Amino acid sequence: MFWLSSPDQCATALPAVWLVATDHRPATLTERSALRRGLARTILAKQLGLEPESVRIDHEPGGRPLIAAPDGDGLHISLATRAGLVALALAHARVGVDVEQVEPDRQPPFAALHPCEQAMLRALPPPDRPLAFARLWSAKEAYVKALGTGFLRPPESFLVRFADQDRFLVEDPQRPGSACGFSRTIRNGGHETMAAAFIQLI
Repeated sequence: MFWLSSPDQCATALPAVWLVATDHRPATLTERSALRRGLARTILAKQLGLEPESVRIDHEPGGRPLIAAPDGDGLHISLATRAGLVALALAHARVGVDVEQVEPDRQPPFAALHPCEQAMLRALPPPDRPLAFARLWSAKEAYVKALGTGFLRPPESFLVRFADQDRFLVEDPQRPGSACGFSRTIRNGGHETMAAAFIQLI
């Protein structure tokens, strides 16, 4: 598992996640999509040894992105954008990535969380909750992206547990066993604090 920070970097093995900070702060969904797709084409072209113009990204009916051209050759991608930070995950199995901004003044939406997640957040001192919630929510978003359902799956219907600062487990009654993901906290170009999460489903 590799974390990369530049669209010019190539992963020596997969899975890998690119977290690329930009100076852009898209104001609309259209602008966010254009930023995300443009950087994704640049990253994929570099990784695959192609020109960006030859890379085309489409979406499955459920919304999950896929490499439409050239032939994806079994590669899976996931994309995310927040506050100008673009994330792309690339793997040989279903994958999800998400980034969330830490918002110090935001109260966690406890009703949207699993009871054990609610208890975990409530046990923390209030100043520590925004970062913990951003890490938790990015992990939940990454998981439903890997499933391909988005939040058609109620977020409170499965549990995210953090094993340590870098790893989390997802316990889902609809899937046997547990899935393991990776988490990272970064500064977005020296500005916002961001939580990123990645998970691959085998």
